[in-house]
Amino acid sequence: MMRRRAFLAASAGGLVALIGVAACSRIPVIPRRPDPDVSTAFGWIAHRDGRFTLTLPRAEMGQNIATALKQVACTELGAEWDQVEVVLHATDMPRVKATVGSESVMLFAEPLAQACAALRDALAAGQKAGQVRVRARSVSELRAFRSGGLIGVSPEIVHARGIVTGAPLFAADIRLPGMLYGRVLRAPASVELQSRPLRWDLDAARAVPGFVAVIEDCGLPIGRAQGLGIVAARPGALDAIADALQVAWDVVGPHTRSDIARAIDVDARLGASALPHKVLNGSPEAGPWDVDLRLDIPMAAHGPIEPRAAVALWREGALQVWAGTQDAFYIRDFLADAFRLSAGAVTVQSCRIGGAFGGKTICTVEAEAAALTRATGSPVKVQWTRAQEFALGFHRPPSSHRVRARIAQGRITDWDHAQMSAHILFTAAVVPSWMQRGTDVFAGDGGVARGMAAPYVLGRARAAYDMVRLPVHTGPWRGLGAGPNALAIESAIEEAARVAGADPLAFRLAHVADPLLAAVLERVGEIAAWGGPSASPARGLRLGRGIACGSYKDTSHAAAVADVAVDARGRVQLTRLWCVHDCGLVINPDQVRAQCEGNLVWSLGMVLTDDLPTEAGHVTAQTFADAPIPRMTDVPPITVDLIQSDRPPQGAGETAMVAGSGAIANAIRAATGHRAVRFPVRPEDFAT
Repeated sequence: MMRRRAFLAASAGGLVALIGVAACSRIPVIPRRPDPDVSTAFGWIAHRDGRFTLTLPRAEMGQNIATALKQVACTELGAEWDQVEVVLHATDMPRVKATVGSESVMLFAEPLAQACAALRDALAAGQKAGQVRVRARSVSELRAFRSGGLIGVSPEIVHARGIVTGAPLFAADIRLPGMLYGRVLRAPASVELQSRPLRWDLDAARAVPGFVAVIEDCGLPIGRAQGLGIVAARPGALDAIADALQVAWDVVGPHTRSDIARAIDVDARLGASALPHKVLNGSPEAGPWDVDLRLDIPMAAHGPIEPRAAVALWREGALQVWAGTQDAFYIRDFLADAFRLSAGAVTVQSCRIGGAFGGKTICTVEAEAAALTRATGSPVKVQWTRAQEFALGFHRPPSSHRVRARIAQGRITDWDHAQMSAHILFTAAVVPSWMQRGTDVFAGDGGVARGMAAPYVLGRARAAYDMVRLPVHTGPWRGLGAGPNALAIESAIEEAARVAGADPLAFRLAHVADPLLAAVLERVGEIAAWGGPSASPARGLRLGRGIACGSYKDTSHAAAVADVAVDARGRVQLTRLWCVHDCGLVINPDQVRAQCEGNLVWSLGMVLTDDLPTEAGHVTAQTFADAPIPRMTDVPPITVDLIQSDRPPQGAGETAMVAGSGAIANAIRAATGHRAVRFPVRPEDFAT
C-alpha cells in the first residue's frame, strides 16, 4: 500500500501527479444575477445575409425555452421559422442571470421582443450594420405579446431532431482530440465532515488497462471532503481503477446532527423557544385547536436523468469548459477564483442539460475537470455516477411541520404554521457555516419560506420557521419550499373543511380572495365534474377524490383534482389527475402543459415515492432502486387545462407543484379516512 505523500512520478504503467491549485478565498463566490434589459438583449440577436442568430440567454434543460424564445424572436422580426438559428450561450457575451425560478419567459421575452422589433425597424430602413437605435415600445405594441401566428401554438421543438438522432448537444457528448476521462473519489461520509484520502494501492490501479494517472491534489473539496483524482484513457476503466485503489479514508467525525429527523423535529424546536423567522405575523388566540397536524416530509434528490458532466481544457494559460449548468457565469467566476485567473481567461460554454431542477447551479464537476486537465495537460471529461449525484449533490431539505387551525361558523378564524427545515437559498453547498450563522440571524431563508403564506383569508394567521445546518447538503429543488409547504397547508385546509362540514371546493372558494386563483379552482371543478356521481369501486378497492390549489410567487395559479384507488394492503394507485393552470399569456401551450405534467409527476413522487436514505449523516443511495422516482406505470391519465389570458406571461415551470401533492394526499384521505402525515406514504398505514 502507498502512504499519502506529495510527488510527481512517471512510469510505463501511468502517472501519479500532485498539482497546486490555489485555495479559494474564505469569502465564497456569490452568484451575480442581473435582470435582463433591452441593452443586453441586443447581444442575443444578430442578422447577417438574410438570416438571424438567437444566442439563447437561458440554459436549455428540457423546459424548451429555446423554442419559446425563438417563437418570440420570429414573431417580432417577422421572420420565417427556418430563418432563425438558436445557439447556446457561452460566457464571452454579457452576463445573464442563472436559469432559475421559472423566470425565462416572464423576464426575458419582453427585452428580446424589444430588441427584435428595433432590429426589424432598422432592417426595414435599409440599415445593414452598426448600432441599432431603440424606440421603447409598450407591451401592447409588441407583436409577440398578442395571440396569433407563432404565439399560442406549438412549432417544432428546437433541438428535437438532434435529440432523436444523437447529435452532440449535452456536455457528456463532447469529444476532443486526446481527451481523457476522470473522476474524483471522496470518502463515503458526510460532506460536512473533514475527510481526506489516507492511503491507496497504486500498483493495483496501474495494472488496470486504461489507467493513466492518480491525481492527489485534485482541486477544492466538496464541503470538507477532499478527494483523490483518477484519470483513464477510457471511461469504462474508471470503476475498475477506483475498486483497485481500495482507498482508506481519514474521516473526522461523527457529525453532531447525524440523526436528521431529530435535528428538524418541529415539536422539539417549538418546545425550546419561538421560531425566529416570520412569514405571517398574526397572533392567533389561545385555546384548543380544531385542526392540529404534524407532517414530516423527507429529504429528496433532484433525480435528473443525466448525471452532471463537464469537459475542461487548458490552453496557453486559459481554461475552457463545456458544462450542463444552470449558471455558466457563476461557473466561470468560481473557476477564475479557484485557479487564480482573470474572468477573461475562463470560458464556459453552455450545453443542453438532461434535467436540473435547481440542482445544477453550483460548481462541482467543472472544478474537478479543470483540476484534472491541469494536472495531465490533456482535455478531461468528468461525469458523476448516480451514486455521486446522491452523495455529493445538494437535495431538497427535509421539513417538519406543525399546522393548526380553528374554525367558527364555517370559516377559519385562527391559523398557525410552524416549520423546521434546512437551508435552501443559503445552501451549505456554497455558504460556509460561519457565514450561514449570519444569514440565519439577519435574513432567514426565502427558499424555506417560499409558499408558507397560504393563499387564503385565514383570520389571525401566523407562519414561522427555523433552519439547521445538516450533514447532507440541501438547497434549491423544484419550487424551493413551495411544494412541501403547500402539501402541509392543503392537508390542513382539507381537515378544516371537514370540521366545518363543508365541501372542500366550496370551502376553499370561500377563503380565497384572489379572483385568478378562484377561477382555476372553479374551472378544475368543472372539468373534473367535482360533486358529480361517484364511481363504483372494484371489489377490494377504496376510491377517493381530492382537491388542492395554490399560487406561485403570487403570479401564477394552479388547481388540481386527483382520483386514487387504495387496495386492502394499503397500496395507493393514482387513477386520474386534472389540473388548471394560469400563467398569463401562453407562448407555447404544449410546453406549458408539459411543465404542468412534470410538476404533477413530481407531486406524485412527493406523496408516494420520494425519500433519500441516509446513515450517520451520509446518503447511502446508489441507484434509483434506493431512491425511487415515479415510473410510467405510476402516472395516470392527466388532463391539463390552460386559462386563456391576456396578462403578460408568467412562470410555468414550478406552479403546479403547489396543487398536485395536496390533491393526491387529500384523495388518499377521502379513500381511507386516514390523514397521511409522514411521507412518502406507507402501505401499512392504510391497510385494512
